[in-house]
Amino acid sequence: MIKRRKALNFMGVKSLKKGVVFVVLAIVLVALPLLSACATPTSTETIELTYSNFFPPTHLHSILAEQFCEEVNKRSNGRVEISYYSGGTLTPAPQVYGGVVEGISDMGMSVLAYSMGRFPATELVDMPHAYPNGWVATMVANDFYKEFKPKEFDDVHVLYFHAHGPGVLFTTEKPVRKLEDLKGLTIRSTGIGAKIIEALGAEGYGGSQGEAYELMSKGTVDGSLTPREVLKGWNQAEVVKYVTSCCDVGYTANMFVVMNKDTWDSLPSDVQKVFTEVSEEWLEKHARVWTYYDKVAIDYFLTFEGRELIELSPQEMARWIEATQPLIEGYLSEKTAIGLPATDYEAYLIEQTEYWAEKTPTEEFCVDWVEQELLS
Repeated sequence: MIKRRKALNFMGVKSLKKGVVFVVLAIVLVALPLLSACATPTSTETIELTYSNFFPPTHLHSILAEQFCEEVNKRSNGRVEISYYSGGTLTPAPQVYGGVVEGISDMGMSVLAYSMGRFPATELVDMPHAYPNGWVATMVANDFYKEFKPKEFDDVHVLYFHAHGPGVLFTTEKPVRKLEDLKGLTIRSTGIGAKIIEALGAEGYGGSQGEAYELMSKGTVDGSLTPREVLKGWNQAEVVKYVTSCCDVGYTANMFVVMNKDTWDSLPSDVQKVFTEVSEEWLEKHARVWTYYDKVAIDYFLTFEGRELIELSPQEMARWIEATQPLIEGYLSEKTAIGLPATDYEAYLIEQTEYWAEKTPTEEFCVDWVEQELLS
């Protein structure tokens, strides 16, 4: 009898185990579609995203960003809705990239140089490479990323880059006609620009474009090393009296448009395709806007009374080039020492700058395009 009871108990346990397995399987089968739905939006769900941008709302690069959101919405048949925050209202300019990484915003646009040291490979793009305008600098910046895919961007999904025309020198009170005139001046500058201004003999002062107008108007700084476009785009012609054209040592500032990596991974493949296609088109638009701004900004600046555009003589320009040349040499040595193929980077940047310079649209074309497409 004892053996019989044991056998019966064993049979009961075995049946119980089978029942548990069936219940667990049933739960899993029910839960799988729910889990899948949480991981990837369905074709009928609305995907709500946020976009943080440091440009003020009236700036053409901000207008383009807003149009980007509208275009993605249109091409996704309304599936993607992007809440757009301009002027650093969601995250301040230096915190936009980190805000995207941390998920404060799903997307962001700002300047890589506001986070010096975080992008050691891409820093070289900002250095003087005889970029004739922002269109060329933009094309080169995107080529560089596609060619080398620096690991420093592994924490986001890159949509595209754009970059301004060569930086020049603004001053509010003192004209700068030779290197010696820079001595004792404090010049707002960031990233590579700060290194350039110090190599030229002035003192750098960190500050974003959003702060530049106030810094100059209050006399906190004596000027700024910056692209010409801010004379109009940020209204700085109101406080700047002198512009010293020093394009041969002019840096650029590479600007990013990136998306949170988890956000990107959660998007359906067809929506990802929309973002990729729109990004490729928009980088061209930003490039044209940069060239437009450089042209109209100087024209606008000269409408103010008492303004002067200073052109350096070839001999004086050669002195400025000589003073800044060690910057690139130092970068190459420093980055090679930490294992980056810096000489390959430099050779590629020079090659691509020459390549795109031959294909650059005219200033007139860019001005006409902007006036017809964005200002009409």
